[in-house]
Amino acid sequence: MSYSGRCLLSNFMTGRDANRGDCAQSCRWRYHLVEEKRPGQYFPVEEDARGTYFMSSKDLCLLEYLPQLAEAGVTSFKIEGRMKSIHYLATVVKTYRQAIDSYLKNPAAYRVSPQWLDEIKKVSHREYTTGFLLGDQGKTATVEPGQQSYTRLAAFVGLVLGYDEKTGRIIVEQRNNFRVGESLEVLAPRGGNQTLEVTALYDGETGEQMEVAPHPQQIVQLPVDKPLSPMSMLRRMG
Repeated sequence: MSYSGRCLLSNFMTGRDANRGDCAQSCRWRYHLVEEKRPGQYFPVEEDARGTYFMSSKDLCLLEYLPQLAEAGVTSFKIEGRMKSIHYLATVVKTYRQAIDSYLKNPAAYRVSPQWLDEIKKVSHREYTTGFLLGDQGKTATVEPGQQSYTRLAAFVGLVLGYDEKTGRIIVEQRNNFRVGESLEVLAPRGGNQTLEVTALYDGETGEQMEVAPHPQQIVQLPVDKPLSPMSMLRRMG
């Protein structure tokens, strides 16, 4: 909001034209954000190379508090999906579905599975927070300047489109580069995660064997011991 290069600030605030040698140096003044109904309460505006952070919230995670929310009368939970990848949505929705089903099966015995917490850390996310649920969190609920914004423990590399019974291969649309010799994790629509060893890779159009798929969203085939469900996702850990 107030760093060098914003030359029109001088024109707008003082009528002095920065492009004609009469800059008031407005971009170097100290600024705070003020909300009109809270006079005298100032919010510092800090900026780094990526911009300002005063409205950059961390990501909300309430897996531990599903029982309290249900007991409070909440009957529907919304997963925020705007600007998110299909890998993010599949992972988070499946995890919360498992948690909700676990609670409904036996509310008194509900415990947060470490596997659920590990799972939602695999998607691209900001540090998790409970936001304002437990009271005013202040700065602990927002990303601070210099703090790493997004992190993830897994990379989405392929989407399973189908299975060829004649060849015993799954048909995959590549989403990120992977190659023969890698060990991938399979996130299936139902059931637990599986491990898939990439022992061979074939071009989906020509059938030619290759070591790596060079083109984005290229259709490839991988031999498997048993079929994988369509819409299963392949991901590289780490």
